[in-house]
Amino acid sequence: MADIQFDYDLFVIGGGSGGVRAARRAALLGKRVAIAEEFRYGGTCVIRGCVPKKLFVYASQFPEAFEDAAGFGWSVGPSSFDWPTLIANKDREIDRLERIYATNLEKAGVEILRSRATIEGPNEIRLVATDKRITAGTILIATGGRPNPFPGLPGAEHCISSNEAFHLKRLPGSIVILGGGYIAVEFANIFVNLGVRTTLIYRGKEILQGFDDDLRHELHQAMVKKGVRIDCEDTLVEVRQKADGRFEAHTQKGHVHDADEVMLAIGRKPNTEDLGCENAGVELDEKGAVKVDRYSRTTAPNVYAVGDVTNRVQLTPVAIHEAMCFIETAFKNKPTVPDYDTIPTAVFSQPEIGTVGLTEAQAAASLDSVEIYRAKFKPMRNTMSGRDETMLVKLVVDAGTRKVVGAHILGPDAGEMSQLLGIAVKAGLTKDQFDATMAVHPTAAEELVTMYEPTYRLEKGERVAA
Repeated sequence: MADIQFDYDLFVIGGGSGGVRAARRAALLGKRVAIAEEFRYGGTCVIRGCVPKKLFVYASQFPEAFEDAAGFGWSVGPSSFDWPTLIANKDREIDRLERIYATNLEKAGVEILRSRATIEGPNEIRLVATDKRITAGTILIATGGRPNPFPGLPGAEHCISSNEAFHLKRLPGSIVILGGGYIAVEFANIFVNLGVRTTLIYRGKEILQGFDDDLRHELHQAMVKKGVRIDCEDTLVEVRQKADGRFEAHTQKGHVHDADEVMLAIGRKPNTEDLGCENAGVELDEKGAVKVDRYSRTTAPNVYAVGDVTNRVQLTPVAIHEAMCFIETAFKNKPTVPDYDTIPTAVFSQPEIGTVGLTEAQAAASLDSVEIYRAKFKPMRNTMSGRDETMLVKLVVDAGTRKVVGAHILGPDAGEMSQLLGIAVKAGLTKDQFDATMAVHPTAAEELVTMYEPTYRLEKGERVAA
């Protein structure tokens, strides 16, 4: 194989965060690199995910800010919101970011191909737009994922996903959202704060499965106060379009919701359909995700995969981290395993969630003795505004080692705090080191270093007094 001359050293399929990072790093090492993307460079995060979603979150926070201003002496006059202006400005920002992605690739020496690419063999790719065949010493699959459809739902063709939510021609007067994960929760908060009558339907017992139970419950209550109707342990069984163009969303429990839009936010699936994985011997799992080993190697020689297409951890920073490990493994002769331990994350709900490490339930199941430090209070910004919204700060501590193994926050700027908490938890800092850290006053974050006594303990999973 070493004597064969390929067109490229690396061919990347997919122009999202993981694929772009791998292509750039390989090119900067002097490798001949090409990358193919059939839609837009930037991938889910930049084009139709994290970035436009966060812009929508910012837009939806202004109504409460206007209300809160009165408590601080401000008289805010009549205000109005224009959905088309938000969409146009969002599109302009996404265009700017996409140009940056493409420019950075070009500067690194990567050949940019705007075409769908399919795999024809372990070292062969076909560009669908031109039917051109290309060879590469290494192929990286980084095609990401897309919203799950609901093929068994009558009327599913009438529903939108998060993709379409970013391009609605008008702000709906009412919306039904099916799902209880972070995408469903974030959009429910966005729409209700923009004045949309919002209903969230989730088949589970509580929203945000996998997050700490205290945060799930507190956020649920906060969303209800804002006006979101949340129906748990229910699901949609049919969506009917009415004569006026609006919809009826019928649920398993017999409820019928009239809505201008019905949104499905029931997870995501890997983009592997018609990719040609079978032509190279790349195996897929039962969900259609590319099977990889610890080093992101597929079952085919010379073919790797990173990001959401592998269905490991569906987060943009994780895809980038996997791409960096791939470069070390494939081109630096330094086999490197991605580190998935203590990944900090945020849910841009309103209020926000920031979290890292073990939840209380996870700690109780895996550790003999656990201390829980918990503080619930009204943030200073809400005291004079009169807003009835509390903040929750929680630390999960391994009582045996004193290490802080989990940190969870619900409240303003929780996402920003989780990034810094991620460093502390990753470093294995102890509760004593938290306690020895000087507080920054007055801040909400100071609670993290001033909770000196545990609220309660867990012994062999059972809750006992501190």
